Amino acid sequence: MELTTEALGGLLVAAIVIGLMAVALSIMALNGQRRVRAAYAGFSQGSGDDVLTLLHRHIDAVEGLRRDVAHLDARSDELRDLIGSCLSRVGTVRYDAFDELGGRLSFSSALLDERGDGIVLTAINGRTDTRAYAKPVVGGQSRHNLSQEESEAIGRALSMAGRTARTAEDADADRGVRSRSRRPAASR
Repeated sequence: MELTTEALGGLLVAAIVIGLMAVALSIMALNGQRRVRAAYAGFSQGSGDDVLTLLHRHIDAVEGLRRDVAHLDARSDELRDLIGSCLSRVGTVRYDAFDELGGRLSFSSALLDERGDGIVLTAINGRTDTRAYAKPVVGGQSRHNLSQEESEAIGRALSMAGRTARTAEDADADRGVRSRSRRPAASR
């Protein structure tokens, strides 16, 4: 059986196409191998150990990290309990206790922890004397009669949850007063 030139040409073209496909596949394989080696080099960090050894080492490291996180979580809970009983909420109301006196020198301040337990202090400034009172607060309530200002101070303290402290400039801005830092130096 003799092949015609047309058949030989067709076989030649098919061989060239198959050869080009083989070259393309080998280039793709080399690129894939290069990516795998780069990933392995990053994974092994240049140690040269085999994959199983590296995998065991990483598993041990992850287990150590889990133990550390569990320990830190337990310590965090201890600190949260400790902080919960610390003074963390403060509310103050300044007022004029008597009509004939000005300057808002009387005040009520609530000093509470996270649960709303603590005290409310009140100082009433008169013309000739100042009287101070302290009343216990449990859960945001007192068993003693509270004045309107004392109740407001407790309410302000309880509403502080999750807020940051205000600066004097913030308070001045709320009252519509020019900021102290903006006054000319001569008037200070």
